[in-house]
Amino acid sequence: MWRRAVSGAAAISALILSACGGGEEQQTQSVSAAGAAPDVVVFHRGNGTEPDSLDPHRTAGTWENNIIGDMLMGLMTEDVAGKAIYGAAVSHSVSDDGLVYTFQIREDMVWSDGEPVTAEDFVYAYRRILDPLTAAQYASLTYFIKNAEAVNTGQAEKETLGVTAIDPKTLQIELSAPAPYLLQLLTHPTTFPVPKHVLEVHGDAWIRPENLVVNGPYKVIEWRPQSHVRSEKNPLFFDAENVSIDEIYYYPTDDTSAALRRFRAGELDVNHCSSCFPVTQAKWLEDNLPGVARPELQLATSYIAFNTKLAPFDDVRVRKALALAINRETLTDVILTTGETPAYSLVPPGISNYVPDRPVMEEAALTQKARDDKARALLADAGFGPDNPLSFSLTFRNAGDRRLTMVALQDMWKQVGVDVKLNGQEVKVAYNSFRAGDFEVGDAGWVADYSDPDNFLFLLKSSSGQMNYGQYSNEAFDSLTREAADMIDLAARAEKLAEAERIILDEMPLIPIYYGVNRNLVGLHVQGWVANPMSVHRTRYLSLDRGGA
Repeated sequence: MWRRAVSGAAAISALILSACGGGEEQQTQSVSAAGAAPDVVVFHRGNGTEPDSLDPHRTAGTWENNIIGDMLMGLMTEDVAGKAIYGAAVSHSVSDDGLVYTFQIREDMVWSDGEPVTAEDFVYAYRRILDPLTAAQYASLTYFIKNAEAVNTGQAEKETLGVTAIDPKTLQIELSAPAPYLLQLLTHPTTFPVPKHVLEVHGDAWIRPENLVVNGPYKVIEWRPQSHVRSEKNPLFFDAENVSIDEIYYYPTDDTSAALRRFRAGELDVNHCSSCFPVTQAKWLEDNLPGVARPELQLATSYIAFNTKLAPFDDVRVRKALALAINRETLTDVILTTGETPAYSLVPPGISNYVPDRPVMEEAALTQKARDDKARALLADAGFGPDNPLSFSLTFRNAGDRRLTMVALQDMWKQVGVDVKLNGQEVKVAYNSFRAGDFEVGDAGWVADYSDPDNFLFLLKSSSGQMNYGQYSNEAFDSLTREAADMIDLAARAEKLAEAERIILDEMPLIPIYYGVNRNLVGLHVQGWVANPMSVHRTRYLSLDRGGA
């Protein structure tokens, strides 16, 4: 029974699950379906992994953005195809030098408790994410604002931040440098407002369901860790009359085999994540459930990060050797097979505001044998060989098909005399390890926050804090990105950023492996799902066909 909550749905689902061998999934479905009123449209959404938090200032994952972006709305939001459109704002103007943006906020936008959303809520939010005491992982993403970095590093008072409430519904943002990507960045959770009047009462506990107020289409009313997050439609959302789905369940779906069983049983309408079904099931899905596997190319790079503060990963010879030994074509064409493409640069193809010919590794044109030979020579030069093999622990995100990929990497590195121990961790645990610098070599990935090369180069800036997992620091690289930030000429800026990326490809503080796809599962009854390179699918645009499929 596809996702209209009706009496008997739990029983039907239980019968299907019994035939498929489901147990734990049956219990979840029985609770959720039985708890919904007969005329309530309920959406069951697989969401990759368990959130760390639902506070927009304390998160960094796309799986968290999927929930937060349904409950909070910034000055800009996304349309059905992931493009930036007005959200809390209705208009904006820009100064001649491109450094001052003035936004008019919707008169009809209120918080879910009826209080108006004001410019002061945005001022409060931007000051909060940059407050050093907040320790926001993503604070550096807002450094485009005048004095933001100084505030975040404790060198300036929060009142000096270039965000001003001109009046209750007019917000002015002063930039530290031109930002051609600004409007799209304002769709990101780091730039969302928070309800000042609620935080002043509840502090960090504002995000608990009993305290939470929102300005978006949905409000979280329940969070059962490792089970689900549940949201209900916000009747005070300015466009509530066009929101079809009444209730959402978001489920962690790290176990892709179990998620596929739940999808087949009708327990999930959608599974939206980077690896939503096992690659070994791709052909079966094509033959037996045509149209439900919906891989979408996205601006995303899967990579290997080095902790450059640890020997021997402070040695460029070691890092380059490991990069050369990876047979990317084997990974994408033999192991993954769902649309991923080999990556010989950090910045993916299709990015906006970049040079037509992106920089790539100089060895990209070599055969794999030639790369392996060069890798062995570099390792030998660094003091490693048969009598002193390089060995290390590779921390990886133990979800989806990551283990398959990691075992392949382990074997590729073994071919050049490297001994690798695999250390699989739950996705959020792995990322927490990376941000804490508690790893030697790590398996990570980056999905664009906005379509601009700076968003990928951001990963290696000295100023990026915890998001620069390997604590890489190169003054020449930093200087080039700073120079690019001050440029209004987009072509000259693109050349400067390309020069910065060439340093990365020479020094290899991380290894680009492949450009990613989101391997989504989307029920045929789900309407309004539009593939887009940002892989953003807000629930407010979706609807469910009552006839089922």
